Amino acid sequence: MAIVDGNQRHREQLSDALLSFYAVQTYGDSTNALMGLGVTRPGLVLIGEYVPPSSGVNFLRAMRCERELGHTPVVFVSDNGDPSVLSAALSAGADDCIIKPYRRSALVKSISAQLNIKVERAWRELPPLARNALQDTLTFYSSIADIFDQSLPIQYGAVAESCAALVDAVTTNEFPAILEGIREHDYITYAHSVRVATLLALFGHSIGLPRPQQILLASGGLLHDVGKISIRHSILNKTEKLTDDEWVIIRSHVPAAVNFLRASPDMPKGIVAIAAQHHERLDGSGYPRGLAGGQLNELARMAAIVDIFSSMTDQRVYKPKMAAEGVLKVMTEEMAGQIDQDLLHRFREVFLDTMPAKPTP
Repeated sequence: MAIVDGNQRHREQLSDALLSFYAVQTYGDSTNALMGLGVTRPGLVLIGEYVPPSSGVNFLRAMRCERELGHTPVVFVSDNGDPSVLSAALSAGADDCIIKPYRRSALVKSISAQLNIKVERAWRELPPLARNALQDTLTFYSSIADIFDQSLPIQYGAVAESCAALVDAVTTNEFPAILEGIREHDYITYAHSVRVATLLALFGHSIGLPRPQQILLASGGLLHDVGKISIRHSILNKTEKLTDDEWVIIRSHVPAAVNFLRASPDMPKGIVAIAAQHHERLDGSGYPRGLAGGQLNELARMAAIVDIFSSMTDQRVYKPKMAAEGVLKVMTEEMAGQIDQDLLHRFREVFLDTMPAKPTP
């Protein structure tokens, strides 16, 4: 991700707004930007109205003349929505425009739509419940940044509503389409959270929980990592070993999530417990509090299993993904004292019985 804008304050505001979503490079003038973009081609470029020595529109024209940058997605940021400027930007090759002042959710939505255009277009071909589940959860998850920034309480009703189609997809066995549809999405924390939400709903459905409880589990899965919204992308997706200080930052997402969720007067305690305890372990080796055994909430025990499974089977920049059966073996043999083995056995049965078999090569 690159930001090209002669307004230093706006560059910094954009960088701060995107810190947990993308790794960002910034440029304050046309010459340095073209040189930098030529060396490290970004996934998308945000361009402001003023790019010295001329304008953002002229920089965009120059950028489009560069062979390696001709098709790089561009979002143009307009100062006041002047129709002539917007028209010129689109004519010069901008893929989308946003107008100041804008919400962080609108910024992220615009960027994500361009980066994930193929992925989200493919959602149109999915079964209706799976398609609605992905669209509803993405819309809601994108709004969390605004709620977080404004220190507003998150409304459980909105979370539950966004997870309703997901739970119905589980009930009608459409959920594999959700897991497949989210696989290539570049918004990593959202994609992981949807996987956890889907598998938790499946887990709840398999043990006979009523629909409201399945929605509560799915909502807990969608929100369990919400504290990561304040952690830099460069740390969340670091390919090298994390330093001790970086581990402290990573682990801070748990209390951040708990504080955020507890500020909501109607947030169910089970959802808070999932956020608070999904990294705790039965033997006391987890974090942030080192809880053990009977101190762990049963919903959180379920969430820990699903979170570990999803993390190890997800594709991440810092690790290869593992096959589901291999992960379940590791969880059974190497993590026997850390996670609830009775619940793990049930999850294993449910997952292997309900996921469609892959064709033999």
